[in-house]
Amino acid sequence: MRSPESLALATPDRLRGLRYVWRVPLLLAMVVLAIPLGGVVALLPDGKGDGTREPLAQRIVRYWSRWMLRGAFGFRISNHGKQVQGPVLFVANHVSWMDILLLYTQRAACFVAKAEIARWPLVGWLAARAGTIFHRRGNASSLSAVMAVMVTRMRIGRAVAVFPEGGIEHEITGITTVRTFHARVFQCALDARVPIQPVALTYCRGGCAWDGATFQQGESFIGNFLRLLGEPPLQAEVHFLAPLTTPAENGRRAMADAARSAIAECLSRRA
Repeated sequence: MRSPESLALATPDRLRGLRYVWRVPLLLAMVVLAIPLGGVVALLPDGKGDGTREPLAQRIVRYWSRWMLRGAFGFRISNHGKQVQGPVLFVANHVSWMDILLLYTQRAACFVAKAEIARWPLVGWLAARAGTIFHRRGNASSLSAVMAVMVTRMRIGRAVAVFPEGGIEHEITGITTVRTFHARVFQCALDARVPIQPVALTYCRGGCAWDGATFQQGESFIGNFLRLLGEPPLQAEVHFLAPLTTPAENGRRAMADAARSAIAECLSRRA
């Protein structure tokens, strides 16, 4: 018997063209809206206050992220579990280039992202104003500087979010596959004395996890972007898992392995 996934692939999607008809104008409208929003965000304080309130600049970007995913891509976003309030290090699995937007619909966190994003038109500007910490991959001095900024942000009451797997694999690795977490970033939470909360991200169709959101074999960023723009509505789920209880004395490697295991277990239940 053929699986539901194979049947879905074999069935022509006759509505794909029609989805582009209304989603492309919505996408363009969101891009145009980002221009004045970017100007407003640029004029607002940088939001490095005491962490008791969400900075308006980040709230704007958070709302824009939700509108982008919901309107232009048709995502139905749901959250599960309870967020840690106050300063925290969120560690999440990395599925898609949309992961930052998805997490930002839930919490105004400072993300660690690759330095190339800072040069992207509008997106880089908005990301910088929203408190993104940019890292040059493969550069040890850049990583040290990034980690120092992460500690500072958490010590003043901010939340920071990272993807400890690193980059996204440009191939299907399985719905429940979570690669090894780099342990060094966990040291930031230990130094800042803040909780570490694992976050499981998954994209679903028909109530089951769907691996089509990630890069397919040989697929480019543009190809992935256009394919997702025409896909039927998807469910995007954010699962806030229990904060780590592994004693800090066990070291950052133990913390990284515990976070990875918690996320992998959650994803296996959604497969």
